Amino acid sequence: MNDTRWLDADEQRAWRRYLRMHAELTTRLARQLQADSDLSLADFEVLVNLTDVPEGRIRVTELAKSLQWEKSRLSHHFSRMEKRGLVVRENCPSDARGAFVVLTPQGRAAIEAAAPGHVETVRTLMFDGLTDEQVDALESIADVVLDRIDRHDDGGLRSA
Repeated sequence: MNDTRWLDADEQRAWRRYLRMHAELTTRLARQLQADSDLSLADFEVLVNLTDVPEGRIRVTELAKSLQWEKSRLSHHFSRMEKRGLVVRENCPSDARGAFVVLTPQGRAAIEAAAPGHVETVRTLMFDGLTDEQVDALESIADVVLDRIDRHDDGGLRSA
């Protein structure tokens, strides 16, 4: 491809540092959650999404979209969480094909117990090392990138 817009040295360095930072943060957060609360990072993400909605219940399709997961991945993960009593499945009365994922009292207790250690790890590894201006810059950068992602479907990325 002759029209490849390669990253320059600064962009390449920034991109690789971002990838390493993301991988390191994800690994450390996963370790902390597992050690302190016996939750995986994926468990925590599901539980966070459920605590963010009224009554702790959300359509399976909406949860999959929010997590950016395939329905099959969510289904397998949901089954494991259900066996541990963290969530239950409820049929949707208005749509026989639809279902809800519902937070159980045990699931709520699990995330309430896990959240303080998780947020302390996020604060220690990320935010305690940044100035207010850097936090603002991080938010601004994330907003720009997320807006670009929202505006481009997979087929339109090459023409951006």
